[in-house]
Amino acid sequence: MKVAYIFRNSMASTFQLGSMILPQLEAGNHGVGVVGMFFFDDNVFSLRADDEIGRRLSKIAEEQNILLMACDQCSLRRGLASGLFDECGTGNIKPMGLAKGVEVGCFPQLYEALSGNMPDQIITL
Repeated sequence: MKVAYIFRNSMASTFQLGSMILPQLEAGNHGVGVVGMFFFDDNVFSLRADDEIGRRLSKIAEEQNILLMACDQCSLRRGLASGLFDECGTGNIKPMGLAKGVEVGCFPQLYEALSGNMPDQIITL
């Protein structure tokens, strides 16, 4: 089974991801294949290049072919992307200061990026 995670709720990326999912992915015992992760609100901070979770997640995502994407509007609001708010959802927003391989976008970009490796389930945390 393949899953994609959406980190929506406060502290989901530091608690569920940082203390449960990421250690399991690193140990190889998560139990399912993870094809993508999408981050909203302050959860985007965990994707910074200088964040321990961001560095670890970037490494495991590269090894296991996991899409990492931050909400473009959330990233703009937090100084982690460049572009204009009216460009959100167009694919024109560019990441800044995020870990290697992290993309920014909105649902159209998420759907396109996952289209070649669709999850069986999407889990929102």
